[in-house]
Amino acid sequence: MARVKRGKTAHKRRKRLLKHTKGFRWGRRTKYRAAKEAILHAWKYSYRDRRAKKRDMRALWQIQINAACRKYGLSYNRFIHGLKKKKVGLDRKILSNLGQNYPKIFEKIVSTIKE
Repeated sequence: MARVKRGKTAHKRRKRLLKHTKGFRWGRRTKYRAAKEAILHAWKYSYRDRRAKKRDMRALWQIQINAACRKYGLSYNRFIHGLKKKKVGLDRKILSNLGQNYPKIFEKIVSTIKE
């Protein structure tokens, strides 16, 4: 039986992993063992934070809506409750954008809720 040399395969596998660590700092981009550890953590964090980003953005929108509502003498929870009562189908992303960039439109929404 012929001898199988695996250097080529191992080198290819390591190069593939090191390609993903481009831009990492210190030895984690060049040293295989450190790179492997770093890439496992990086992928774990990226998976987790893709979900966390959605939570963070929603929290930010709520803060922005609250700030916009306070200008018109209304709290966030009363504003959202009024939206639900009036069956206004705008989500928080749109509402925060309106509060920041289009205050006249946002004021009309607030006035319909105050009625």
